[in-house]
Amino acid sequence: MHGRARVVPSQGLLFNLCMKSNLSFYIGIRYALSKRNEGFLSFISGFSFAAMAIGVMTLIVVLSVMNGFDREIKQRLLNVVPHITIKHNNSISPQQINQLSKQLKTSDQRINAVTPILEDYAMLANRSRQQAVLLKGIDALWPSAKLLSDSLLIGDVSKLQPREYGILLGRQAARRLGVDIGDSIEVILPKLSVTPVGTFPRLKMMVVIGIFEVGAQVDATTAYIHERDARKLFQLGDNYQGLQLALDDPFQAQAVVNSIVPDLPDTMQLETWSEQMATLFQAMRMEKLVVGLLLSVIIAVAAFNIVACLLLMVADKRKDIAVLRTLGARSDQIVKIFIIQGSAIGLVGVVLGLFLGCLVALFIGDIVSFFEGLTNSHMFNPAVYMISSLPSKLVFTDILLVVIGASVISVLATIYPAWRAGQVLPAEALRYDQ
Repeated sequence: MHGRARVVPSQGLLFNLCMKSNLSFYIGIRYALSKRNEGFLSFISGFSFAAMAIGVMTLIVVLSVMNGFDREIKQRLLNVVPHITIKHNNSISPQQINQLSKQLKTSDQRINAVTPILEDYAMLANRSRQQAVLLKGIDALWPSAKLLSDSLLIGDVSKLQPREYGILLGRQAARRLGVDIGDSIEVILPKLSVTPVGTFPRLKMMVVIGIFEVGAQVDATTAYIHERDARKLFQLGDNYQGLQLALDDPFQAQAVVNSIVPDLPDTMQLETWSEQMATLFQAMRMEKLVVGLLLSVIIAVAAFNIVACLLLMVADKRKDIAVLRTLGARSDQIVKIFIIQGSAIGLVGVVLGLFLGCLVALFIGDIVSFFEGLTNSHMFNPAVYMISSLPSKLVFTDILLVVIGASVISVLATIYPAWRAGQVLPAEALRYDQ
């Protein structure tokens, strides 16, 4: 009896208490925070942390800038694109326009203004150059004309006078046609004129009196003339083709459509501004998705570095693992130690990247302006890019998606190295380390 080794009760109870508590968490955090003498291992760990922070920060900043451009384009589009379009199968008389206008404003208080619609497709020609556009009729007193004037680069909407046949062109259309203010262009309509010598398409010479720029496909595919000239060219007499609604909040367009549909006859067709520009917005969403996926490669690199770091750590800590297993630590507890260590590296990097990304995204315009002042140059020339500073808009769902995605990748990257650590056999580890 006296020859047997004696186990001190207090030490056994203390170890068992640690094993039942947060031993894995404690050791995992100690490994993550410990100052190691192995320079290469420390470098890999630091590189993993820095790569994760840079990846999260870059994704948040780039997505915020793309959201800012999306907001700028939508604001410019809403100056020239009707928020809601209501078209009749045939045409509407001025009396019906007034009646419907009063009815719509009464049924939904979110409707700010109601104006008639006059539009048809036409071909613009200047010598050998042609450009297809949607030709719209407008009056300087209409609310839509006031919004259009905000996008004019040169000219004035008030210069559109009846029977003078002036025309407002988008910047891209004017560039493709090679025309400027005061130049004449030929407007060809898809309607036929019957004359004694034969049948010819309807055409009219018009003078460019203004050029506008929105920053989207509207600049190449839309032109404006006076509404009386449009009614004459479209052969509508005193009638109109429908109504366009201007809202206090354009982003409530679908809700307004749902509220006014029951009050309109079946001969009316409704379309919101987002449906009109669906192709553009779909392309912008696809661009944002592709850019986000490409930049996610940085986070993937950080995850691979976490894997490499933990595999090296497992090899370095084989003796420690063997001692813990000999003292009674289970395999799943060893696995948890390295999962916690790798997750700590990744999650701290995510938090730092989140903080830096939000900070840079909020002040990206001021940062760009600062460097422009140092270099005495303009990164975004307003004459070319339509903006004087880099726009940015933080969207909570984008931030949440980036943070959750990066956190999940960080945790998943620890599973294989941690599993390898749990497979270390105490006897073999101690035998080879002797």
